[in-house]
Amino acid sequence: MSVMVDIRSVHKSFGSLDVLKGIDLEVRTGEVTVVLGPSGSGKSTLLRTINHLEKVDHGAISVDGALIGYRRSGDKLYELPEREVLKQRTRIGFVFQNFHLFPHLTVLENVIEAPVAALKRPRNEAVDSARRLLERVGLADKADTYPRQLSGGQQQRVAIARALALEPKLLLFDEPTSALDPELVGEVLDVIRDLAGQGTTMIVVTHEIAFAREIADTVVFMADGRIVEQGPPGEVLDAPREDRTRAFLSKVL
Repeated sequence: MSVMVDIRSVHKSFGSLDVLKGIDLEVRTGEVTVVLGPSGSGKSTLLRTINHLEKVDHGAISVDGALIGYRRSGDKLYELPEREVLKQRTRIGFVFQNFHLFPHLTVLENVIEAPVAALKRPRNEAVDSARRLLERVGLADKADTYPRQLSGGQQQRVAIARALALEPKLLLFDEPTSALDPELVGEVLDVIRDLAGQGTTMIVVTHEIAFAREIADTVVFMADGRIVEQGPPGEVLDAPREDRTRAFLSKVL
């Protein structure tokens, strides 16, 4: 399979705090990569660099063969204009842990906003597509509802439908269930499970170990801004090689 995400020697600091310390990672088309690790390990920052919500200090990231956020000229990288970065982001869906829905828009309006505004799709086509996506995530009857009238699990499923509305090459999930009450987690994981079964390329940051074992092609364990270990879930989760991985799993399993 071709490489969808190619991350090379990525470093990121905030002031004197080194958050990413030389990340190298490949994600192949159609595969699910699950990223685990303790709080502060750099997981969310890594996701945010993939669609240039955070600029890298060193290194490079490519998605579907295109350098993200920069153009290369000789040995130097030059940052792209914001309009070009926004265009790149339409190929990378991002589902945040706190939903980030527009409260003043209905569910349907939230889902069609980006296709109409960013991709200039005719509104009637965007609406038809949005209704299909809402049916796909089990919310066809909530199209005219406002986010405040939904449960957290329902809001997160709307957020997933909104991300899918751009027909992205890649989906990024940043702790998609961490803001949910325990009884609502399953409905969101069911949607992600369905996407994985359909061959959607995804990087999922999560603390749901059993879910990671079920859906991941590759599990990546991060600590202190570095990838400590990666491999199939049967290896990383059941027979980790590194002491740091074993210590983490002993606390969460």
